[in-house]
Amino acid sequence: MAHNEGVSPQHRRSQNPLLDAHAVDLARTALEELGDGPVGEHIGVQGLTRNVATHRFAAEVPGYSGWEWNAVLACASGSRYVTVNEVALVPAPSGDALRAPEWVPWSERIRPGDLGPGDIMPPEPGDSRLSTDAEGRTVLSRQGLEAARQRWATGDYGPTSEFAEKSTLHCRTCAFFVGVGEPLGRNFGACVNEYSADGHVVHATYGCGAHSETPPDTLLDEAPDAFDDESPIF
Repeated sequence: MAHNEGVSPQHRRSQNPLLDAHAVDLARTALEELGDGPVGEHIGVQGLTRNVATHRFAAEVPGYSGWEWNAVLACASGSRYVTVNEVALVPAPSGDALRAPEWVPWSERIRPGDLGPGDIMPPEPGDSRLSTDAEGRTVLSRQGLEAARQRWATGDYGPTSEFAEKSTLHCRTCAFFVGVGEPLGRNFGACVNEYSADGHVVHATYGCGAHSETPPDTLLDEAPDAFDDESPIF
């Protein structure tokens, strides 16, 4: 093998049609033509036989953490014509894709809105949102009440929402605002306007364009003249 002395691995790779830059480009193009997700950086190549090699690319496909793109290329002996044998999304050698994630109790995974018809979700033992009165009945705790107030005050129907910030009239003075009283207090009520936040608890300083005191002259009496932006200008 004296004829290989002084030849660097990089030079030998550039002379191998399965390993050179053209092969990398060919593999990437074949994977991109699948259209199943972005193809990331080239992360390696593995020779399977004398005439076959697998090029590996990073994969950033949602739901496929720990996977990578593979493109299998082939080239006949004595030829420089490279063909694509196979393309696929496969688990990476690290094995992360096939390793079960750390178990998380359902009580920590569930999110608002996850509960569906027929689902059962009893409160956790010691739930801070609940308390017991003098007669032993389960009641809402002060912490549970304050948490609800905080959610509603900072949510979609609170004073800092986009609707409230763009509105000149607030719910407190709207006929469609029905106060819920204690224990929530006078700053919360239910909207009964079917064209607005109907059925939702809203903050008294929330507002929208369907306020009962909205003057009728805020609507245009006549529509503006239509403008044809495709007509000739000369």
